[in-house]
Amino acid sequence: MYLLGYDIGSSSVKAALVEVATGKCVASDFYPKAEAPIKALKAGWAEQKPTDWWAYLKEATRAVLAESKVSASDIKAIGISYQMHGLVAIDKAGNVLRDAIIWCDSRGVPYGAKAFEEIGHEKCLGRLLNSPGNFTAAKLAWVKENEPEVFEKIYKVMLPGEYAAWRMTGEICTTAEGLSEYMLWDFSEHAAASFLMDYYGLPADILPEVRPTFSMQGALTAEAAADLGLAEGTPVTYRAGDQPNNALSLAVLNPGEIASTAGTSGVVYGINGQIAYDKQSRVNNFAHVNHTAEAPRIGVMTCINGTGILNSWMRRNVADAGTSYADMNDIAAKAPIGCEGLAIMPFGNGAERVLQNQEVGCSMHGINFNIHRREHLLRAAQEGIVFSFMYGIEIMKEMGLEVGKIHAGKANMFLSPIFRDTLAGVTGAEIELYDTDGAVGAARGAGIGAGIYKSPAEAFSTLAKLGTIVPAADRAPYIEAYANWKACLAKEI
Repeated sequence: MYLLGYDIGSSSVKAALVEVATGKCVASDFYPKAEAPIKALKAGWAEQKPTDWWAYLKEATRAVLAESKVSASDIKAIGISYQMHGLVAIDKAGNVLRDAIIWCDSRGVPYGAKAFEEIGHEKCLGRLLNSPGNFTAAKLAWVKENEPEVFEKIYKVMLPGEYAAWRMTGEICTTAEGLSEYMLWDFSEHAAASFLMDYYGLPADILPEVRPTFSMQGALTAEAAADLGLAEGTPVTYRAGDQPNNALSLAVLNPGEIASTAGTSGVVYGINGQIAYDKQSRVNNFAHVNHTAEAPRIGVMTCINGTGILNSWMRRNVADAGTSYADMNDIAAKAPIGCEGLAIMPFGNGAERVLQNQEVGCSMHGINFNIHRREHLLRAAQEGIVFSFMYGIEIMKEMGLEVGKIHAGKANMFLSPIFRDTLAGVTGAEIELYDTDGAVGAARGAGIGAGIYKSPAEAFSTLAKLGTIVPAADRAPYIEAYANWKACLAKEI
């Protein structure tokens, strides 16, 4: 018996087939092999064709079926993870009315900012837990004002994962977690945020029906089954945005647990057991996959744009040609913790929400031409990334989130011992490294939603832990280095 998970990203669609009994991923693949195109008709815009996602999904499905040789009838449930905050619009006939406006498109910013001011900070933060920002609702408001001929034809709007599920099942539905990505979940009313819908002039029936995250969200139609090579009637039983799903993939479900990723950009996603928000709106808050009105589970997320991209910049411009990342780590290890006063701000990849959307750029502080060498620069870059994570974690702590453990996949920056040790040292938290990814997590989520697993604990009982990093006995050097970094940041903001 098997479970099928998809991760619909902006660069590719990945599929993973997981054996229920062992939790083992028996096959995985992604498509396209080159990065999927993003259309930018104007500066700050980003669009993709939803039909392309479906084409990629079909190719990835065919590949995992061919690799695994598993019978379609043995696949018992499907789960979907997807790029957050995108906007897909269809008419009553099911035609996609325009290309999807995806997560990194910024055209909704002024619409969210205006709503925040005119509705009021206290009301927005108290009920949405965020400013309306540049999320799906603000993007839809842009369509309403700038493309009225499109808007008047809209039957339903969907997130990217909702579109994929609709193509599979013919059913259009969302979740509380999904509506919180739209920035349309009212945490005080436990329902769609009618006050923001009314402000933007959006009809209530434009939104999909709300269903639980782990639940029956439709079954494969005959047409979709033929397209995908799967069995008609296979249920879709789980769907979540990529960051909540990444947390689920790492078995992060309880207050005090934190999931982290550190690729080109980096994310710290912690679970808060109470309804809270940051008054300066420096972090995002979403309903987590297991959130309920009775037992709140709020995913508090900080995203640092300048994460692995800073380390790769160092590789291209500071390290010798041909130097591997592992070699860079060895060189950086020659410098002491704190780099003898050298601090690097890793904010050279656009505006950072954690800095209240300021674009301060990357900067180096305290460099001494008589002391500092290449190893100091390479280590200071990694420390600066970690300290930016810690800056976000401190905001989470102000909101009442306690940091117990940090769960991460053993990939990207988490392959670096310096990065891991610095994060453990400055936070005081243990770091647990796991062998998993978003598509595998979505497959496990489908098992929970279908009742194949009796609980999340059972679903993740086979999750392979690859190692644990324990904070150093003497954390003082890390804490002192962070204090110096933070003082340097204060000069920039």
